[in-house]
Amino acid sequence: MASAIAYATAILAAFALPITSLSAQTTARADSARADSARALERVIVNAIRGGDRAPVAQKTLDRRTITERNFGQDAPMLLQGASPSVISHTETGTPVGYSYVRLRGIDQTRLNITLDGIPLNDMEDQVLYFANLADLMSSVSSVQIQRGVGTSTNGTASYAGSLNLETSPIMNSNRGVEAQLQGGSFSQQRASVSFRSGLLPNRFAVSGRASAQRIDGYRYNAGAEQRSAFVTAGWFGDRDIVKVTALAGLLRDTLAYNGVTREELAGDRRINPLTPEDRDRFGQQLFALSYTRAFGVTQSLSTTVYRNSTGGSYDYYSEPDVYNYGLDYTWYGVTSAFHTQNGALRTDVGVNANSYARRHRSFLGREQAVTYYDNTGHKRDASAFVKLSYEAGRARWFGDLQTRNAEFRYEPDANAGISERSVNWTFVNPKVGVTVALARGWSAFASVGQTTREPARADMLAGADNMDTTNVGEIGNLARVRPETVRDVEAGVTLVRDRGELSANVYAMSFRNNIAPIGLPTASGAPLRRNVGSTYRRGVELDGTWRPTARLELGANATLSTNRIRAYTDSSLAVPVSYRDVEPLLSPSVLTAQRARFTVGRVALSLEGRYQGEAALDNTGSETLRLPDYYVLDAGARVQIGRHALVVRGINLGDSQRFGSGYASEGVPYFFVLPPRSVFVTAELVF
Repeated sequence: MASAIAYATAILAAFALPITSLSAQTTARADSARADSARALERVIVNAIRGGDRAPVAQKTLDRRTITERNFGQDAPMLLQGASPSVISHTETGTPVGYSYVRLRGIDQTRLNITLDGIPLNDMEDQVLYFANLADLMSSVSSVQIQRGVGTSTNGTASYAGSLNLETSPIMNSNRGVEAQLQGGSFSQQRASVSFRSGLLPNRFAVSGRASAQRIDGYRYNAGAEQRSAFVTAGWFGDRDIVKVTALAGLLRDTLAYNGVTREELAGDRRINPLTPEDRDRFGQQLFALSYTRAFGVTQSLSTTVYRNSTGGSYDYYSEPDVYNYGLDYTWYGVTSAFHTQNGALRTDVGVNANSYARRHRSFLGREQAVTYYDNTGHKRDASAFVKLSYEAGRARWFGDLQTRNAEFRYEPDANAGISERSVNWTFVNPKVGVTVALARGWSAFASVGQTTREPARADMLAGADNMDTTNVGEIGNLARVRPETVRDVEAGVTLVRDRGELSANVYAMSFRNNIAPIGLPTASGAPLRRNVGSTYRRGVELDGTWRPTARLELGANATLSTNRIRAYTDSSLAVPVSYRDVEPLLSPSVLTAQRARFTVGRVALSLEGRYQGEAALDNTGSETLRLPDYYVLDAGARVQIGRHALVVRGINLGDSQRFGSGYASEGVPYFFVLPPRSVFVTAELVF
């Protein structure tokens, strides 16, 4: 804890902001009606993407209270697991911190659309976001909506399996002050976070910010991480206008643990990590956004944001007998805008988004980057527009959503590659329609059908290679070799809301065409080759409920029961092609459940959460020997309020389950990532 205090002191010194003077200032209270209007204006783009609380989609929104109760500096995927149906997560390190991954309905996060205040966060080539680059991000998030299925149209990467819509904390907040969190725990974890907010000042300006620092030793050998992050947002709030600036930056330094381990090796030592302390990863990420919002009367508003997102760094990769270093640097610029209007029973949201992106790929021999092997660049442009209409007619709200999206990828080869530039272009039209009906007091039902098409990622187009030249261009072939994949999604559900609780249930049927799946031999990077398979489906039922029998006790649970199948495909990458029929897609457990309880006595709040993940396949061959075992974990927490301050204790995996969080198969051998073992984290929350 002493080290955590030292971290906090360093952060406060680095900020060098006049927090004390801000807190000491006396300001006139803003007119409450204008403040409410300004808060609504801050959410124009977020509301346009989410489509409203009654949008006919399977969704779960976590509010600020829920996020705060669950957050102890872990990466966002680890915070989300158990909070919503169909969400599974794991880390490589065996701790809640480090490279972490989330799947929704068994589908990986490259197929999830992730936005922050409407700004797309998915890398445009890989279509993934590495949350480890943005440590403690959830401390600056006021709500996150998880839409399952194709959902409503959004910005950036296709919402293929679902979307994570993150909303930052509004700065129109009269409660000015400073908060600090000092934390210590298992794996020598030390964390400090300091945040401040000015409230609305007399000159109509407001500012808030956060800085965080964390270090942790991985449970697995040589899997520690050091993270730094900062978030600042400032704005001017007029009667009809808002101007906001947002900046987010993160820095990650860690040793690597991306290789799984066999069951036999783990039986001898569960902490095994094949990589060495010299295998390191160094990345930084920065996001800057400027937004302007204008209200036209009480029924119309327009918000536009221009943004810049960039990441740079390198990582080491061992391929016997040599060590390579890979450098990745990208920058992308974009603009997103949303217009909202309400005309009686008709609500209209129109949105546009455009990006221009370039990422440089470099490979070197040795960690010292002594010899350069290649230096190529991937360029991508993306432009999309959507219109969403909802119309109230009696008890029914009808919903229509149409998105058109154009994306272009251009490969600029190394100067010595001996090949010319190549490019590929896609245009998609993604329609969704649905209806939500108020059945009776507290009861509602919805039904919807939608379609989304997603283009291949860079690695899919390059057959797993990171560089294309005369030696492999014939094998890779045309960039259009891997076709875009399409999902048609049918959803229906009911919701009950009462004073003492809520209950929702929905069924879904997702049918995939040209699904891009890892079905081939391992590539040079060790990942299976990805190819199109003809037909795949995922069908299931999702349940989510909360019950408050007394003011002190809250009980909750969610569950997913599903059937997931690849109807048929042929692996033609083998010397003798092999055909498979009716096989389970990898990492798609048919049973997921979570249970939670919260009990409050005076100033003490106790919580308990259990999660069960059913057995899953480790590849797409249907092999009974390549299976991820099921597991159950139990977490607990205690929060003691001491005046304005609090002391929080969290226990992870109390039963010390010896199972595995995830895994993969390579050449017929299963490899696993261990679950975080029993561990404890203690946080002091200080409010000034």
